[in-house]
Amino acid sequence: MSYYESVFIARPDITAAQVESLTETFKGIVSENGGTATKDEYWGLKSLAYKIKKNRKGHYTMINLEAPPAAISELERNMRLNEDILRFMTIKVDALEEEPSVMMRNKGSRDDRGRRDDRGRRDDRAPRQEASPQEEKPSEGGDE
Repeated sequence: MSYYESVFIARPDITAAQVESLTETFKGIVSENGGTATKDEYWGLKSLAYKIKKNRKGHYTMINLEAPPAAISELERNMRLNEDILRFMTIKVDALEEEPSVMMRNKGSRDDRGRRDDRGRRDDRAPRQEASPQEEKPSEGGDE
């Protein structure tokens, strides 16, 4: 069996619990067709880069799958038919990642960044060098 990552965007007006039940439905479709869903991540309600079906936001969810191609075809067919799904993308990968995806790692990294106040105060810094005034250029007018 091959490894896949499937990401879908659900409409913003459904609740997170409804998105979770959609995820469970899609995982059930994959398992009925001989595959397994190893991991699923709910990335939250995020802004879209452009409007999709008159929506500016969407619920993002990623599912890691180990399944035959027939199961992926059935999964994508059901995603296409579901009115709550705005977009989806399934890609084939060489190996599935066990640790959290980049989207989930970014949530904690904001706290790990250094604060701006560790640079020191501005009056403690050396004074700036003043730029030397440029020589006046002769005008290119015609009154001489």
